[in-house]
Amino acid sequence: MKVLVAEDDPVFQRYLERLLAADFEVVLASNGSDALAVLRQPDGPRLAVLDWMMPEMAGPEVCRQVRQLPDVCCFYLILLTAKDKTGHVVSALEAGADDYLTKPFDPLELKARLRVGIRVLELQSALSARVRELQEALTNIKLLQGLLPICSYCKRIRDDQNYWQQLETYFSQHSEASFSHGICPECYEKHVKPDLDRLVRQ
Repeated sequence: MKVLVAEDDPVFQRYLERLLAADFEVVLASNGSDALAVLRQPDGPRLAVLDWMMPEMAGPEVCRQVRQLPDVCCFYLILLTAKDKTGHVVSALEAGADDYLTKPFDPLELKARLRVGIRVLELQSALSARVRELQEALTNIKLLQGLLPICSYCKRIRDDQNYWQQLETYFSQHSEASFSHGICPECYEKHVKPDLDRLVRQ
């Protein structure tokens, strides 16, 4: 998986690159504007480690800009900073960061947090796929609505092509309904019983 490392200190940038290269395809940026441009690319990283203080655009502002993108849910952003006060943590999360790590940090902890990010992104991807499937299913459901012309005598329905169809044929084509046939009490007395009586008399 690709991971963006946005860090303006070249020494620390190289350190992070070497640290993560064994597990990720590392993409580098040296300022906030370049970091945002990388994240905006259709095939850009969805996982990012962003320094708080960077030229042109600070890490929290990069987070804010990313959260305005159409695929806002498909990013996992970790802010790195020397700031460790509660107010800074709150502002980082409110800006759109998913996680927060204070310098100096344990390299194993950073890798662990990145693995958490991968799991979150995979879950989001699976959820998005499921939502798309449900939306497609809803789109494909045939709805019956509006005024249906029906014959007063034979009870056939006229379709959009001006053809007259039996009720069950029309509903089968325009809904998920299926039919079983029976005889209501009124029709039994009116149609079936007289026929049975005639057979008995014969």
